[in-house]
Amino acid sequence: MTTGFSSNSCRFADYFVICGLDTESGLEPDELSALCQYIEATKFRDGARGLASADEGENFEQSPLRRTFKSKVLAHYPENVEWSPFDQDAVGMLCMPKGLAFRTQADTREPQFHSFIITREDGSRTYGFALTFYEEVTSKQICSAMQTLYHMHNAEQYDILHTPTTPRCPEVQRHLHPHPLNPHPQHTLLPTPSISRLQRFNSYDISRDTLYVSKCICLIAPMAFPQACRKVLQQLHQAVSSPQPPPLPLESYVYNILYEVPLPPAGRSLKFSGVYGPVVCQRPSTAELPLFDFPISQVFELLGVENVLQLFTCALLEIQILLYSQHYQRLMTVAESITALMFPFQWQHVYVPILPASLLHFLDAPVPYLMGLHSNGEGDRTKLELPQEANLCFVDIDNHFIELPEDLPLFPNKLEFIQEISEVLLAFGVSPEGNPFHSQGQAKHRGFRSTDMVTDRRNGNLASSPLNSYLLRENETIARLQALVKRTGVSLGKLDVREDASSNKDLKVQCDEEELKMHQLNIQVREVFANRFTQMFADYEVFVIQPNQDKESWFSNRDQMQNFDKASFLSDQPEPYLPFLSRFLETQMFASFIDSKILCHDDEDKEHTLRVFDSRVDKIRMLNVRTPTLRTSMYQTCTNIDEAEKAIEMRVVKIDHTALHPHLLDMKIGQGRYEHGFFPRLQSDVLSTGPVSNKWAKRSAPAQWRRKDRQKQHAEHLYLDNHQREKYIQEARNLGTTIRQPKLSNLSPSVIAQTNWKFVEGLLKECRNKTKRMLVEKMGREAVELGHGEVSITGVEENTLIASLCDLLERIWSHGLQVKQGKSALWSHLLHYQESKEKTDAAPAGLGPPGLIHDIERRKSDAGAALPPLKVSLIRDMRHIQNIGEIKTDVGKARAWVRLSMEKKLLSRHLKKLLSDHELTKKLYKRYAFLRCDDEKEQFLYHLLSFNAVDYFCFTNVFTTIMIPYHVLVIPSKKLGGSMFTANPWVCVSGELAETGVLQVPKHTQEITFECQNLGKLTTVQMGHDNSGLYAKWLVEYVMVRNEITGHAYKFPCGRWLGKGVDDGSLERVLVGELVTPNSENEDRMCRTPPMQQSPGMMRRFVTISPNSKPKLNTGQIQEGVGEAINGIVKHFHKPEKERGSLTLLLCGEYGLVWALEQVFQHGFKSPRLFKNVFIWDFLEKSQVYFESAEQREVTPDENWQTRVRHFCRFMRAINSTSRNIGKDGKFQMLVCLGARDHLLHHWIALLADCPITVQMYEDTALIKDRSLVNSLIRVLQTLQEFNITLEASLVKGIGI
Repeated sequence: MTTGFSSNSCRFADYFVICGLDTESGLEPDELSALCQYIEATKFRDGARGLASADEGENFEQSPLRRTFKSKVLAHYPENVEWSPFDQDAVGMLCMPKGLAFRTQADTREPQFHSFIITREDGSRTYGFALTFYEEVTSKQICSAMQTLYHMHNAEQYDILHTPTTPRCPEVQRHLHPHPLNPHPQHTLLPTPSISRLQRFNSYDISRDTLYVSKCICLIAPMAFPQACRKVLQQLHQAVSSPQPPPLPLESYVYNILYEVPLPPAGRSLKFSGVYGPVVCQRPSTAELPLFDFPISQVFELLGVENVLQLFTCALLEIQILLYSQHYQRLMTVAESITALMFPFQWQHVYVPILPASLLHFLDAPVPYLMGLHSNGEGDRTKLELPQEANLCFVDIDNHFIELPEDLPLFPNKLEFIQEISEVLLAFGVSPEGNPFHSQGQAKHRGFRSTDMVTDRRNGNLASSPLNSYLLRENETIARLQALVKRTGVSLGKLDVREDASSNKDLKVQCDEEELKMHQLNIQVREVFANRFTQMFADYEVFVIQPNQDKESWFSNRDQMQNFDKASFLSDQPEPYLPFLSRFLETQMFASFIDSKILCHDDEDKEHTLRVFDSRVDKIRMLNVRTPTLRTSMYQTCTNIDEAEKAIEMRVVKIDHTALHPHLLDMKIGQGRYEHGFFPRLQSDVLSTGPVSNKWAKRSAPAQWRRKDRQKQHAEHLYLDNHQREKYIQEARNLGTTIRQPKLSNLSPSVIAQTNWKFVEGLLKECRNKTKRMLVEKMGREAVELGHGEVSITGVEENTLIASLCDLLERIWSHGLQVKQGKSALWSHLLHYQESKEKTDAAPAGLGPPGLIHDIERRKSDAGAALPPLKVSLIRDMRHIQNIGEIKTDVGKARAWVRLSMEKKLLSRHLKKLLSDHELTKKLYKRYAFLRCDDEKEQFLYHLLSFNAVDYFCFTNVFTTIMIPYHVLVIPSKKLGGSMFTANPWVCVSGELAETGVLQVPKHTQEITFECQNLGKLTTVQMGHDNSGLYAKWLVEYVMVRNEITGHAYKFPCGRWLGKGVDDGSLERVLVGELVTPNSENEDRMCRTPPMQQSPGMMRRFVTISPNSKPKLNTGQIQEGVGEAINGIVKHFHKPEKERGSLTLLLCGEYGLVWALEQVFQHGFKSPRLFKNVFIWDFLEKSQVYFESAEQREVTPDENWQTRVRHFCRFMRAINSTSRNIGKDGKFQMLVCLGARDHLLHHWIALLADCPITVQMYEDTALIKDRSLVNSLIRVLQTLQEFNITLEASLVKGIGI
């Protein structure tokens, strides 16, 4: 993609380079790549995987023709260009990434073209285009050196062959099969080869064979025009390999391309001359999608639409991507296509489409990367040792195969999207299923398009269905294609008409058909992809948070700033988009995109991609006149394909500029001669400088053309001209990434160490930012009150953030691994630790399961001695995870373990424990690994410690179907101990996810441990007894319930009797619980994080054991209590859903709505005679009797009154007729909850205030008799009407209303 360009260049190419064998220095083995491969191969030979193909590494035991030798940059012209300094190491490595290759006349020696990219420190890019071909070796020394190597090699082989005890070496095994590069060996081999035969095959005999060596010519250019550069290089090669000499010396052509061919200006096309024919290239205008000249069709042919889309999703989510192919050009095409399709976003991390063999250690990079690795064609994927695969997308391009990381979200509207892309591909005769073999015979078929089918049908050559074309008949996916066509309803007839229209014009196109079709397909597919983002982010501008300070201070605080209102944006999105979008909004590429939006206020300022994207978004907005924030999940197909295609056709129909023709240069006689079949070194004196007067600038366009173009190009690609802006953007870009590209230079240990040091610093910085982001997110509004950023960031799914933390931990743990084991580096380390501990701690029987770490420090529990504290044990937590059958993979286990440790607030402590085994860490990690940098490791653990400040339920809420052991303990009152208690108690525990059903509790211990499916956060406990035996009265203080895996303990206060004839005669009660904070010193400061509401100190409910000891509240306090209770409920509904606590707690908990209304009705309640309790329920029952008789007597004030009375009586009857023994206070609680649910409370208060029974049972000073107080109470209760209150099942069990 065209990210940043060397701004000053307006020449088509900056350098012409020749690489190859330096005859002076002779044959030098390419130590680094050979060493890498030697190590690989020996690893397999030592029995790791039986017989390994020796091709796995071109090592020193490899036959000399197959070894790699050092290639050198033999010459480059000109010496240097100020705006693009020549990087000799990088160019040398990337022109011939595997070094020199030798061949004999028996091998195939087709020239191979590939392109590459060099990314500079500042993120700007230069492109290279290389053609590799073979030349005969004329140097006698080199030939005899090769012969000597063969003698040595054969002697070794001979020893191996004639040692009877050893099995046959894989080397020889390979000699017995034709080598892929030599499909037709001259001799058929017998199963037991004689040594002379062995030598003759795949060998080199100086007297009989001709030796060839690879050479490479290359153009280094500021922009990517692969098609044009390929033509130029092929024609130059043809000039030396064809029998006739070229019309002019080679220098003339190279001089022409370096100095006399300009870059085409934006929106124009340019024609210039190669050695044998014209070359045309064109550049899109500033209103079109950026320049892209690689054939996208090839990517779809190699991988198929489905795989391309999966790979695209991985790239957008900044997952590590490794491409794997034996063709360099394929690696480059796939990488460039995927990054081009991301428009308007740009890949922000390490980008190395071709990773030279000597840089393999770079796969260890613990950062997101997109890299291409060259395979040697027969190595199996399983033999590829990758340092980390926990979050890796591995793409085997040649085998049409892709390996994805776990839990990859679906791209929004994936099916419709695939269908739209398939329709475009089908119109060009490309199978959406992909056809890897087709892309090899491309030349034959690439020209095919449904246009041709139409003309063919007219000539009567084809059956009526265009799909029966010869191309598809060859393709075995025909059946699937036709099914797809039927299913998607792609009418090819319709497509034909469109094509027909364009082919009838008989355009006089200046470039070849192939190329035009490539451009047309490219632009169509790219428009379809770009349209997805314009639809998805059509109203993104509304959510950009503009900084309220100046740019300087904005930059210094950039890390802490939120630049996009993610919560609001996501809340507008259709549900199915959320898993993808919530992760995408967290990426570096999205942050950088929004940063550049913030930095440019007017259109002039905007970077090219942003300008194009914004103009498209505006267009969509005008087309869909709708409320800007209303998103629909309706799929909108792309509508501007035609005009994009027209722009391209216009440029190739009428060429805008033609460059100067190559001409004779001022060379001395005898210069410029060349030998047939050899590409010579050129005359550097004539190629070192360009023409003094730039004639071509004047000739092809007005003189300002170049100057303007330079500014345009600058604006288009280098993010604008003012220096300040460039600095800002660059800084913004480097925020999340420390390193964009490995330095392709001498790879001394010090360079490697320095690179790794950068990684370590980067990981630490990322850890700091992530923990801060997660804490602010978690504390939500509380954090905002404390001044950390905006409220708006609270909406992003907590899961997304935790998943990205798990990913960061995996990257840290896989940095600097000695030997990779399993897909998850973290889990593998934990397993090693578990193993070593179980050996040392084979504890004597009776001390619990072996391998438990007997941690002296125990978690203190608020329940005091009530619940024995859980041991803090890393290994026990691992065991819990290992026992969960649903988690099958190592990566999954590591993630579950991280979630569990976060929920238990032990992540930092567990990891500290794990890393305290220094011997193990040394054994597993290299010296430079992050985990062996002590200071950084300490800081990292310190950052993780900050998670202990908040409550996470990230384990409980995610693993909802697993079985969890719970421990229940009932604490009877100490004063009136339950020792005499004879009845059989039971409990039923409810949580947000499920409830247990009735569980019998043994009456002597009054505790029970049971296992059941995850209940989620616990909310209520129903408890009671069967009223059996002589003493069936039970006074319960509270109940404790603990989740034995996560260690969360909940306290359910009671403080009431259960029994007939005592208190309110209840045999069962519903208790509402709260999470207990584990650290007792913090008891008075309940954790104020969203999962649980803040709770006042543990002052028991006012309804204590004897009604006479109730503290009296005055009307002011009661009103305040009601106000607070209602306020709590209103606040609850105004919070984002994921931050809401328990509604049951607000209704029935301490100082909840039920308590507040209890105070209302108890105020001024006439105290009856001694020893008899009267309850509010008694008053309500009397009122009910009055209302029912009034109805029968038809004393009906009005219609409204009647319906209210009917409702009230219906609810009273239903509650009274329930089979449950819930007692009078329990019934009152139920009535209040149902009234709140059905928005009837304010009606009932009005009814009761006017009821004659009230006069009898209340004093004159009672609140319920005070007109103005009752009216304000009714007004307050009316505020609940706008909320949809859902009651937990345990509160209304047995009521069928």
